[in-house]
Amino acid sequence: MDQAQLTNFAKLVILALVPYVLASQGTMLGGRTGIFNVAQEGIMLVGASVGFLGAYLSNSLLVGILAAMLVGGVFGLALAYFTTTLRMNQFVIGLALFFIGLALSTLLFKFAIGVTLRPPLVPTLPNLAIPGLARLPFLGEVLFNQNGLVYLTFIVSALLYYWLYQTSFGLELRAVGENPKAADSLGVNVTLLRYGTAIAGGMLMGIAGAYLPMVYTGTFTEGIVQGRGWLAIALTFFGGWRPHLIFLGALFFAGVEVLSLRVQVIGSVVPYQILLMLPYVATILVMMPAFKGVRAPAFLGQNYDREKRTQV
Repeated sequence: MDQAQLTNFAKLVILALVPYVLASQGTMLGGRTGIFNVAQEGIMLVGASVGFLGAYLSNSLLVGILAAMLVGGVFGLALAYFTTTLRMNQFVIGLALFFIGLALSTLLFKFAIGVTLRPPLVPTLPNLAIPGLARLPFLGEVLFNQNGLVYLTFIVSALLYYWLYQTSFGLELRAVGENPKAADSLGVNVTLLRYGTAIAGGMLMGIAGAYLPMVYTGTFTEGIVQGRGWLAIALTFFGGWRPHLIFLGALFFAGVEVLSLRVQVIGSVVPYQILLMLPYVATILVMMPAFKGVRAPAFLGQNYDREKRTQV
């Protein structure tokens, strides 16, 4: 692999990591207050559909991104309401939201566009070269000549790390995920934090879904997410529910994805179905040793009731 090919490969990896990082950071954010979201795939699908439709109907990619963020936030709000206020089972509600997102994504697209032989297109996000830095050898093209959502992903990951580990508010948030009863006794508003992180996490997942038609295809197709939402859950565990390690893990996941696609393009005697399995096989192999050292938030997946001595 020569220098040009290596640069192109690295740039594609950075492009591919965005939906993994955003969806996983959204999962991590809710998990830090005890909410375990398993609806990532459905939220990303409806985010992709609504994001595309918003961009297409308004002729504005920014409107599409905001629409996807809004619908993701609505799904996060629903998850918080049913699990925090009504104290229903988080896994069951998450699966229900997944199926709702799956069906709604196709329904909205067909309602707005109809059935067409040639689906409509929106322009994909342009690259925004950062003056000066974009001229650096190798790193300039890979890191500083990307689209805006790539830069947003870097910023969100950095801010989440700073917020969680360098601020008192982040400490309160982490305390809710470890021992909400103790946090509540110190005056922390557990309900507000659970609602806030669930909604913010849903917004990130919605943007992760909208990224796919706005960067990869220029249109929405059924199944466009292709399991990335489920891989985001594995990536969150792989990163130990820590934003910086999630980002690093996404590099590996994205690298495997790009590698499998490149092997298909250049031609291989290996059936393409096997190559499509590579990211998932890699996930299993990596997670086997990784799970041994993973420490999830102690209250993950549980509902808090301040009136009860034992939580459910």
